[in-house]
Formats: sequence, structure tokens, C-alpha cells
Amino acid sequence: MKNVMISIKGLQLDPDGEQNGVEFVTDGVFEFQNGQGSFSYMESELTGMEGTKTSFEISPLGVIMTREGKLNSRMVFEEGKKHNFLYETPFGATTMGVNTKSISIDLNENGGDMEIDYVVDFQHSIVGRNMFKINVREQKDDVKWQI
Repeated sequence: MKNVMISIKGLQLDPDGEQNGVEFVTDGVFEFQNGQGSFSYMESELTGMEGTKTSFEISPLGVIMTREGKLNSRMVFEEGKKHNFLYETPFGATTMGVNTKSISIDLNENGGDMEIDYVVDFQHSIVGRNMFKINVREQKDDVKWQI
């Protein structure tokens, strides 16, 4: 596992067309070999999920995002496919669906980029369309600042 900086840009479109975006940079850990990898980070107050660990598992078949902590879920992203998942919050749990429109993965052992575009539904009604772009890059421990 390598220490990395993870840059996340997320966009949510609700059924009424309203947009909400979030962008943040956090530290995390990453590993990648033979076309498969994983990375994880702790959510912050900015995302509203403080106290939750988010992990991504990447394979040639797709991406699995797992959240553990204040919120718990396991979402499977496979382009062109819909999967159901259990979404657990402090207020209760519900089953939701995720339909992946597109996935773009350009990762190697040094990091890289990943984009996922998906629609979330609850009881067959669309809750929103979500898109996120993630960049993973190695942290350089030997960076020297000059002023």
C-alpha cells in the first residue's frame, strides 16, 4: 500500500435538474497490480459522512465502492448494468439501486484517474444522477518547500 493524495470531484443532479457539487482532496492509501487495485480514504465533514471509511476495489469487471462507519453501503458499478444495494444510516436501512451509465479507469501502479457516471433509484423512482472524477497520485515525502 502506498500513501496517496486523492482528489474527488462529485456532481449530483436531482430529478428536478438541480445540481450539487463537491470537490475535495484527502489523503489515503492505494495499491494496484495486474489490472486490479484498491484505494481508500476517510470521509470528512465536507461530505456529510464524517467517521466513514470509503474504499474502492477496481477490476476489469468493474468497481465496488464500500462505505463503513456512520454510513454503510456496498455499491457495484458495472457499465450498462443495474445492481441493488443496502444503504444503512443511523436512522435506518433501505435497499436502493445503482445503474451505471459509464466507467472510465486509467489507473496503474503510480495512480491515475477514474470516472463513474451512474443513476441511483429508490423503489424504482430515480433519486438522482451522480458523476464523480477521482485522481489518485503518490504523496512525496521528500518535498522541500522554498520560500
